[in-house]
Amino acid sequence: MPESLANGLSRPRVRFAPSPTGFLHVGSARTFIFNWLYARHHGGSMILRLDDTDVERNTQASVDSIFDGLKWLNLGWDEEYKQSERIELHRKTAWTIFEKGLAYRDFTPAHTGEAEKSGAQGTWLFNPGARELSAAESDRRAAAGEPFALRFRVPREGGQLIRFADAVYGEQMKAAADIEDFALLRSDGMPTYHLASCADDADLRISHIIRGQDHLTNTFKHVLIFEAAGFTPPQFAHLPLLVAPDGTKLSKRRHGPVVSVTTYRDAGFLSEAFINFLCLLGWSPKNDRENMSLQELTDLFSLEGINRSNAVVNFKEPATTPEETFDPKAVWLNAEHIRGLPVEELSARLLPIVQGEGFDVSPEKMLRITPLIRERIKLLRDVLTTADFFFVDQLPPYDPAELIPQKGDAAMASKVLTRAREVLANVEFKHDPLDHALRAAAQELGVKAGQMFQPIRVAVCGRKNAPPLFETLEVLGRETTLARIEQALQKAGVVVG
Repeated sequence: MPESLANGLSRPRVRFAPSPTGFLHVGSARTFIFNWLYARHHGGSMILRLDDTDVERNTQASVDSIFDGLKWLNLGWDEEYKQSERIELHRKTAWTIFEKGLAYRDFTPAHTGEAEKSGAQGTWLFNPGARELSAAESDRRAAAGEPFALRFRVPREGGQLIRFADAVYGEQMKAAADIEDFALLRSDGMPTYHLASCADDADLRISHIIRGQDHLTNTFKHVLIFEAAGFTPPQFAHLPLLVAPDGTKLSKRRHGPVVSVTTYRDAGFLSEAFINFLCLLGWSPKNDRENMSLQELTDLFSLEGINRSNAVVNFKEPATTPEETFDPKAVWLNAEHIRGLPVEELSARLLPIVQGEGFDVSPEKMLRITPLIRERIKLLRDVLTTADFFFVDQLPPYDPAELIPQKGDAAMASKVLTRAREVLANVEFKHDPLDHALRAAAQELGVKAGQMFQPIRVAVCGRKNAPPLFETLEVLGRETTLARIEQALQKAGVVVG
């Protein structure tokens, strides 16, 4: 009687099993997130298993990239394993299958011999003679030290169908006769991906395997392994692929760093906005909402909401601005999440970015700046271009013509700045006193308020497009404000006595 992997538990056990052969791909991150949401929605367990048995391709840099990306997502997991520490379990599973007569030794040297190619599309199925070798002959050659691979004996008679139900793609079936006798152990004794994955899933009591659609065809082999090892297969759910605008599968070689999770982190995405965005690639809640908190995603998530169609990540190739590197919906969601953050939390996230660029900004000053720019930034790193004038001692060069107000001239700009210098030398640097004093000065000069404010804004910020003027002046302070107005007067050609 096969043993159920769910083990009678009502709470699911799911796993994310990356191979450390590259960076953390956005598709892998989405797989992790969907597993995490499913586990948390049902009060189950999230397991991280590093599938690191491919020693030739594994790198420490890849391990670091995976953990860097997962750490940034800040979701966490309940249990952690390394597949390389479980080799004996894998081998034991393989020999259990062998002892049942469901696997055999194949002594055929690699890339030699006549292969049986009677599968669909003429695919390789097995090496003739290897399946029929007697147990005694197999044991004798193995005892003599002849190398062999251990292969699964796929049933080839009786028209057997391999079936499984997929939570996303529905009932799946394939003729067993079209599946090759895949290896369980290589000739060096190391387990293959198929064996190690299934042995670990069985041992760790994984109840639901939620992974990319590119694993769908592997699942027929996995069903055979689970059943041969004496386990009822877990439930399967395969996720639609993430593709580029041209329909090709996202890959670093073709599409560059946009497919790496840390690219989003380094560009200034909030992890919670990135999670929100990835969830909308291939899944949607019943109410079609888009902007959702992590708790809302957890409450709403279900396998039934996953789509079968591949999900397009809409970025421009080539991108002409940093923003075009990313899907516009990702950027929009990030801006929405930024606006939803408490000022104190947003300030705490912006401060390391500003200080990382070498600016000596105190937490107190950053907290005063943050509400002025919160509505004006889409990515966290936008703080460096939106609020740069708060951080620098000297403004970068700007066009003096920017000082000239609408429907005004250079003389009006000079007149406004001269009066502003006088008023701002004495007024209290708080919003209301600044507002009243500068509006009164505009009336005295016979100019509109906008014509009064624009030269001052350009003088202190270096541009017209900037946060609200009085709040900006309050943060900059009297000394910086007067020094910048002095420099603006010189730009405007006024000789200061």
